[in-house]
Amino acid sequence: MFGDGMVMKAHSSIEKPNHVAVILDGNRRWARKHSMPVWMGHRYGGRTAEKFLDWCIELDVPQVSLWVSSTENFGNRTEKEVEELLNVYYKFLKKWEKKQPIFDKYEIKVRFVGNLSQLPPKMVKLMGKIMQKTAKYQKKVLNILVNYGGMFEIKETMKKIAAKVIKAGKIEIIEKDIENNLLVPAPIDLVIRTGGYKRLSNFMMWQIAYAEIYFTKTLWPDFTKKELIKSIKWFGAQKRNFGI
Repeated sequence: MFGDGMVMKAHSSIEKPNHVAVILDGNRRWARKHSMPVWMGHRYGGRTAEKFLDWCIELDVPQVSLWVSSTENFGNRTEKEVEELLNVYYKFLKKWEKKQPIFDKYEIKVRFVGNLSQLPPKMVKLMGKIMQKTAKYQKKVLNILVNYGGMFEIKETMKKIAAKVIKAGKIEIIEKDIENNLLVPAPIDLVIRTGGYKRLSNFMMWQIAYAEIYFTKTLWPDFTKKELIKSIKWFGAQKRNFGI
């Protein structure tokens, strides 16, 4: 993971986005396609996520956000699938705990974002440990969105702003106030959604205001470096108007 001894020369000819966000869709359909239990798709999807992060390092993408599960996922899936999904997360967290030298080498700040209070305490403890150890880094940022939803984020943001407004004793809110209080404050340049569906599904609604959105039919476990490069090249060919 993270290009251990295998980091390729960056593709300098490609105009890269500063922040790439991915909606990892298609894990369950991939599992059914291969006659496996649906949770096996999450395991293979996790492996693809590790490779994806390697590719982003090789391509020198400064910030990456991976939406691995939504608030709806935890509320609408069977108890067995949620249990297996949490097992997949925990195993990867244990691996990442041992990857500290890689985070140090590439100066990657790792952040776990979402309604973490609903996750098992042992997972939250590991997340906190990884975040604490990488908090000093500024060169690259990796946001892992777990039990996350855009409406949940906006609700939490409004709570923070409301508390500050009450303390200040006056109502004065500007866009920067909202951005600074988001769970992920950086705007997104490129959204990649795998799995074929052309919708955003309650994903980072403020941050994607001016993002370019790349849809692919490829199911997430089958996503390749070639397709990532294709999406970045597509991004570079777009005329970005930023709402104008």
